[in-house]
Amino acid sequence: MSHQFDTLLITGAAGRLGSQLRRGLAPLARRLRLSDRTDIADLRANEEAVVCDLADAEAVRRMTQGVDAIVHFGGAALETDWETILSANIRGGYNIYEGARQNGVKRVVYASSVHAIGYHGVEAHIDASASHRPDSLYGVSKCFVEDLSRLYWDKFGIETACCRIFSSFDQYSDRRMLWSMLTFDDCVRLVEACLTAPRVAHSIIFGTSRNRHQMVDNCLAGHIGFQPQDSTEADRAAVEARLPAADPDAPAVRYLGGWFVNLGHPDDRVEPPATGAATVRRSA
Repeated sequence: MSHQFDTLLITGAAGRLGSQLRRGLAPLARRLRLSDRTDIADLRANEEAVVCDLADAEAVRRMTQGVDAIVHFGGAALETDWETILSANIRGGYNIYEGARQNGVKRVVYASSVHAIGYHGVEAHIDASASHRPDSLYGVSKCFVEDLSRLYWDKFGIETACCRIFSSFDQYSDRRMLWSMLTFDDCVRLVEACLTAPRVAHSIIFGTSRNRHQMVDNCLAGHIGFQPQDSTEADRAAVEARLPAADPDAPAVRYLGGWFVNLGHPDDRVEPPATGAATVRRSA
């Protein structure tokens, strides 16, 4: 078999999407180097595993040696405390690009997110030229790495496809997913297109399947050649029957980021009253 890559690195390879990419990208490379913070079991003949904390610059530098391209899906996957976001996503993202620069890796596929632009309205139909409008600290970290990757393209010639993934799960938790879903198979197609396109430069591409409602425009990413094959239409009737309709004026419906716009600061903590302490109630 003729492979397009000798060694392909996938970070976050034990995660929900990383495990799907491990399966789907295997035909592209002679060897898959799989990275996560925990051991990865059941390695196949063409796989090797590296336990790595992305915040460890030297460990990331070693991990990125001898790879042809990086699929960076590692880091904190949801809104969480600032220290975790800073360590795993921001510092970790910087370490990935420094590892790529120091080791001569020329292409990165980065798992960005809708949450980098979550405060744009659903009716705006934005394209990749729209400004960052993060809806969370998690979204801020995605903006940071998108901008970092722009710098590393302009200054160091490292290509990056920033894949702004919307929803990619194996089940529906709200009706929003009828338009925001990226199926696992389409996620693999998206990353494969980003890896194999003749030229990526610095590109932003939105990740959704061929769903009825298209809330964003991928007109600026046609050179990547991503052609989603799946749709949520077969599930529409069952999802609408099972899940209640949301208020169309609710922030989670009005904005691309969905329920992330309802989240407060993740470091705020409401401490319970001490045992026996008086509780004071005040009228509104």
